[in-house]
Amino acid sequence: MQFGIFSVGDVTPDPTTGRTPTERERIKAMVAIALKAEEVGLDVFATGEHHNPPFVPSSPTTMLGYIAARTEKLVLSTSTTLITTNDPVKIAEDFAMLQHLADGRVDLMMGRGNTGPVYPWFGKDIRQGINLAVENYALLHRLWREDVVDWEGKFRTPLQGFTSTPRPLDDVPPFVWHGSIRSPEIAEQAAYYGDGFFHNNIFWPADHTKRMIELYRERYAHYGHGTPEQAIVGLGGQVFMRRDSQAAVREFRPYFDNAPVYGHGPSLEDFTDQTPLTVGSPQQVIEKTLAFRDYAGDYQRQLFLMDHAGLPLKTVLEQLDLLGEEVVPVLRKEFANHRPAGVPDAPTHASLLADRGRATGAAEGAGTRAGAGKETVA
Repeated sequence: MQFGIFSVGDVTPDPTTGRTPTERERIKAMVAIALKAEEVGLDVFATGEHHNPPFVPSSPTTMLGYIAARTEKLVLSTSTTLITTNDPVKIAEDFAMLQHLADGRVDLMMGRGNTGPVYPWFGKDIRQGINLAVENYALLHRLWREDVVDWEGKFRTPLQGFTSTPRPLDDVPPFVWHGSIRSPEIAEQAAYYGDGFFHNNIFWPADHTKRMIELYRERYAHYGHGTPEQAIVGLGGQVFMRRDSQAAVREFRPYFDNAPVYGHGPSLEDFTDQTPLTVGSPQQVIEKTLAFRDYAGDYQRQLFLMDHAGLPLKTVLEQLDLLGEEVVPVLRKEFANHRPAGVPDAPTHASLLADRGRATGAAEGAGTRAGAGKETVA
């Protein structure tokens, strides 16, 4: 099972000091957080994609390429790649290039985003959000798997004899997660292609998350990719830790109360009771995260949001120390101990390459046997 962090890249005033970091400071902080994630033994760093203040990560592949040059093991991903407003051709080329630079340590998460004005900024109609996601991904899927593509759709100009360059590393496309909080059509899309489904459940109660994941698992099996238990699932989470749980609550409360996304709404206590947010000791984080399995089943990737709401970089790095040293080792062991045989690990470039090799070998073997059979009959 993979553990990591994702960042939305918000530039938010620190409510305890009133200071707002500059864009440069926030961008540099995200890089420092990614490097720390590898240092403490996490598996994944993922960045969002936003094109509006107060967010800075408008060019995820630029940031991930820079991080790739400074890391060795970390899987570099996105927590949103806007499949609705980005050109599928550009996504295909950008992430294939990143694959080569990062020696395959790349995957990505397709999403529609949560900012309505982004659609007209890129010449799109928000009312076509689902249709854009479906059509654009259908093209992207082909661009990575066919050397020459002829294409005609509703939302972009046709392609004739087009080859996306560079080709995917080892002719293995990056693994794709489809991220959605509330749209069953996206769970269906992930299931249809046999891709991963990521439910960023940080704002949602368990019963909603359970329904979405069960739908994806059922449809994954329907399309013949494996059993429901073999479907590839990822979850979000939010944590703030101190060794003393009351100290954690006291320190985090002003950040929660003033956060752009949930400040001035439900109380911290209500939010932690109703969603995956955990504010407390490392042991409390362990217990609550292990309970995700009760409603999501055995899953492959757990990402935590830790660097938002104006939290200073120093505090975030302290959080990562606790996560890497005290929380994740226990989670790895406990999830592994309860994992049934036959539930796959999270896909990586190496595992996808190996799967392709086995499939090719099996096909060649079948062809050889068929040829031998014909000779015998003759």
